[in-house]
Amino acid sequence: MAHEHTHSAEHDHNHSHGHGHHHHAPTDVHGQKLLWVTLINAGIMVMEVIGGVVSGSLALLSDAVHKLGDGFSLVLAYIANRLGMKSANDKNTFGYKRIEILAALFNALLLVAICVFLLIEAYERFLNPQPIRGGLMLVVALIGLVADWICVLILNKNKGENINVKAAYLHLLGDTLSSVAVIAGGVAILLWGAEWVDPAITAVVSAYLIYQTWDVLKESVDILMQAAPTHIDLKEIQQALEEVPQVENVHHIHIWRLTDSKLYFESHINVAENMDMTQMQAIRRQLEAILHQRFGMDHVTLQFEYRACAGEGLIVSTEEGTLTDEEIPNKL
Repeated sequence: MAHEHTHSAEHDHNHSHGHGHHHHAPTDVHGQKLLWVTLINAGIMVMEVIGGVVSGSLALLSDAVHKLGDGFSLVLAYIANRLGMKSANDKNTFGYKRIEILAALFNALLLVAICVFLLIEAYERFLNPQPIRGGLMLVVALIGLVADWICVLILNKNKGENINVKAAYLHLLGDTLSSVAVIAGGVAILLWGAEWVDPAITAVVSAYLIYQTWDVLKESVDILMQAAPTHIDLKEIQQALEEVPQVENVHHIHIWRLTDSKLYFESHINVAENMDMTQMQAIRRQLEAILHQRFGMDHVTLQFEYRACAGEGLIVSTEEGTLTDEEIPNKL
């Protein structure tokens, strides 16, 4: 019985040079941009809290509360970005990139919680309308809009490269939309005295933000649960690998993501006949090439077997994959 737990040394070399340099500099740029955005956000938040209290506008205050949550989220995103750049060590052998997923999840949950709070406040304001100084509300909202738009432009280029930056970007996009809505509310109150518009805007913006945040929330949970990406077809991968000569079957497949962009693959490969290491290495290189090139796997671990596994399901549970005392080879 021939077992091998392999990871291609050639791939390690190619991976570090093909991807490592590619990601390092942009990650640093992400961090600098997040820092700038955080500082701008904090200044506007203070201005809106004062403006909201003085003008009596719930929409303006809700925007400030939203920015308070966003400011905290951006600080968290920045810290996660810096920690994520730390190298792997004996304890954290996968490195620290997962902290960015945790930050994205926390950010998404925080934003949903803020929006639910604002929806409750808007309902209360509908029942008990209060006088609002539309002019002051409008001026503060206009300043906030300019600052929000600057922040969105700063992060726009990088929003698709990293789930942590994407979560921060969504917070800022929500701020921009909220500012536009508050401006519209200020105009309506000035022209027609329509004070009901204030809580209505708060409710609409909050509902929209919950909708926008759902994807980040779902993807973060999927990654932490080690779920395979939705575009992955296990049967297709199995068929492609089993087309390689001497591969009898592929089973016990695990596919998961370390981060939103780094895919890991591991499985058992049952070969058709007993063979030496040289033959097996040639098969392994073919399989790894298929997995890297056709299916975008970043890190591949293959365990080669010959008449080894009793249960050869495509997927195996932890319990099924555990050896019994009788199956553990005698060391003597």
